[in-house]
Amino acid sequence: MSYQDAYSAINDENDSRWAFGTGFEQPVSTVDAPIPSGVDGADLAAYCLMLGEDALILSHRLQEWCTNGPELEDEVAIANIGLDLLGQARLLFGRAGQADGSGRDEDFYAFFRGPDEFRNVALVELPRGDFGELIARLLVFATWRLALFSRLTDSADPVLAAVAAKGVKEVAYHRDYAAGWAIRLGDGTDYSHERMRAGLDSIWPYIPELFVPHEIEARLATADVAVNPETVRAEFDDVLAQVFGAATLALPVRAAAQESGRVGRHTAALPPLLAEMQSVAREHEGAQW
Repeated sequence: MSYQDAYSAINDENDSRWAFGTGFEQPVSTVDAPIPSGVDGADLAAYCLMLGEDALILSHRLQEWCTNGPELEDEVAIANIGLDLLGQARLLFGRAGQADGSGRDEDFYAFFRGPDEFRNVALVELPRGDFGELIARLLVFATWRLALFSRLTDSADPVLAAVAAKGVKEVAYHRDYAAGWAIRLGDGTDYSHERMRAGLDSIWPYIPELFVPHEIEARLATADVAVNPETVRAEFDDVLAQVFGAATLALPVRAAAQESGRVGRHTAALPPLLAEMQSVAREHEGAQW
């Protein structure tokens, strides 16, 4: 289909972008995927929300790099990584609405809940730092998420398994992109090495919570639905050791576990992030365009 101008194109009633007010169906709304036998739907919904919120919040942080990257090519790459995560969030939010029986859509989960209802890990909500911090955060997150998703492809929940199978390909690129930059910065000039080192130091205290299982994760892991994050720590450490070795960066000492976003304890950075992200939806609730 051709359009006379850009305005006509973005206002096509058949447009399929995900944004507040577009009003199209959830991608899993028509999937016949019953809750696995013996699994509490509320637990499955909560787990999907945890994974979806991790992706949604980091996606928003990554979009803050538009016009702020070192090169146009990297701005595009970072924006596309953010869009990959946004797509994962949408799928996971759709499954949450199915699993808990509420029928709620992704707009509700993204735009109409407060900070105390989010269960994302603190790592993803931290304020945007410099490029070294971005690469450190993305490397850690993608390495952790790839290890989780690789195992979730065997989940007893067919939707989770399908989301993970799609996500593995995306997150593998995210990890490789971040690893490549970590090596370039770490093994580059004295200044780039210093910035990469500082970026790692700033996010390192938030790593331990990635591997502390929430009680819901533990229950679903015994039912072969979820992954106990404790089981991916060895793989995570091995990958980072390889990257840090090539980047001539010493592996930081393990930090002690802090309070967890998984139980609703967030940093001061989350409320303003959500206020910005949700502002249009809350100002024009129910709007369509």
